[in-house]
Amino acid sequence: MRRRLARRLVFGVEKKASPLLARRSTLNGFTLIEILVVFTLIALIVGLTPMAYGRLQESAQYRDTVRAVLTDMRAARQQAMAEGVETRFAVDLQARTFGVTGGAVHQVPEPLTVRAAMAGQETGRGGQMSIRFLPRGGASGGSLDIIRPSGTGVRLRVDWFTGRVEQEALGS
Repeated sequence: MRRRLARRLVFGVEKKASPLLARRSTLNGFTLIEILVVFTLIALIVGLTPMAYGRLQESAQYRDTVRAVLTDMRAARQQAMAEGVETRFAVDLQARTFGVTGGAVHQVPEPLTVRAAMAGQETGRGGQMSIRFLPRGGASGGSLDIIRPSGTGVRLRVDWFTGRVEQEALGS
């Protein structure tokens, strides 16, 4: 018995295997079910990414177009009032373009639809229309609808009396 105690003191541990070491050896690696679950999640993520990207891109194009139309309409109004000359905001429905006359022309992205309602004397051939902003703040009036593929959208309306540009949501 003294010998046994001496061995314990010299080596510090018994030769008996601990239960932790026994359990650890059975937990090495992954099971087939765990691997299948991981592959399924990866496939799901890879499958949904293009759809989310398409929606994100369409949404960004819509917001950029609305922002550009609002900016151009308000710039035309400011230019007319500041310079004291009539300024036109033009829309070409067939070419799908818009902009301030004499300035940069912007293209409407393909998935979006544009509708316009403007005064008869401001309507030209081939889908060309314009809103005339006057030096004293008035305008010829009209509205421009920008519609998403889902049917929702926005109407940008120019008040003929004040020339102010207002935005309102369109019902689907």
